[in-house]
Amino acid sequence: MSTLSSPGLPPLNGSVLVLIQFAVCDEFRLDLLQQTVSTRTLKQPSMKHSAPAYVRYRRPPVIEPLEAFLLESGERLEGEIKYYDYGVVSVIVQSHFTGNWESLVHLASRWVWDIDFASRVKPIVQQKLARLANAMVRPYSSWLSEDYFIFHVGDANGSPSAAELAGDHGLQIAQVVRGDRLLLSERECNEVLQSQISYYANDLAVIGWNAAFLYDSTAGAETAIQLLEYANSQLLEFRHYDEILTEILDGVYDSLEKKKGILARWRLARSATNLHTVLLDIVELTERADNAIKFLSDMFAARLYKLAAAKVGVPDYKDLVAKKVKIAEDLYDYMVDQFNQGRTFFLEATVVIILLIELFYLFKGRPM
Repeated sequence: MSTLSSPGLPPLNGSVLVLIQFAVCDEFRLDLLQQTVSTRTLKQPSMKHSAPAYVRYRRPPVIEPLEAFLLESGERLEGEIKYYDYGVVSVIVQSHFTGNWESLVHLASRWVWDIDFASRVKPIVQQKLARLANAMVRPYSSWLSEDYFIFHVGDANGSPSAAELAGDHGLQIAQVVRGDRLLLSERECNEVLQSQISYYANDLAVIGWNAAFLYDSTAGAETAIQLLEYANSQLLEFRHYDEILTEILDGVYDSLEKKKGILARWRLARSATNLHTVLLDIVELTERADNAIKFLSDMFAARLYKLAAAKVGVPDYKDLVAKKVKIAEDLYDYMVDQFNQGRTFFLEATVVIILLIELFYLFKGRPM
């Protein structure tokens, strides 16, 4: 437990959470995972109102408890591991805190910049996956990773409203979201606070690219935490697809540079087939990641996710992937066209050769 104490200032109570995610394979076979790991059921997040609406996973992740461990500072972290069907492992660790705004700002800065959570967690994930090889489809030799910090204040002295909290402590909230101990400019502070969203008068979420501040009850914060986790897993997937497409396009350009000439066009057929196969795989995988979660009649959850996805960069990488897919499709069409031209030339040349042979024998048999 992290203790933040400074006499004379109003206390805050809550928790700090770190999301560390890895793209490890194309797909997890969740049925096999269920048979192997000690799991728990994923609860549907509680929504902000009593309407029968919720966020629903198309295929809920398999969740495994994580053994608690200590940081060098002595802080005890507890958490869990989630295995998503689209090949992402998400580790969530958290520590409770109590204290004041100044010490929360220092805690945020230290956790965001001074502690390498990915290197602490990665060996644990590798150990877990070593016994889950049969449930992994096309595992990756190297992993991309993303981390994200959530600073959740469940109780503040005086129970201020969201407007009061942002008005009185907007500067500190901006520092927490930026992970910065130094005072931010008024313009930068306003920039951070523009990315805030509330449903009730006494809840607040301020979303940044690397961290978020939540002021809500534990049950009320579940929705934001799950949607932030999902948005970051999408970012990780699209980053992975962007790298794959970059490598593929570089390979295709090299192949086209080397395969010049009429006869070389024949060898483009295999390259075009391989490219098309990879494109189909990427389209299928991106659709699976993009449609992994549904919002049923809950517009607040949809708006919260849209804000979170925009801040962490999901639309940007999604657009990059879409553009590279379009380039790859155009290259595929070009390669097929070049192959067809080569085949047409070969057929026409064959016809001409056959005709010349027939004429040769025809005239050879005639008397001079």
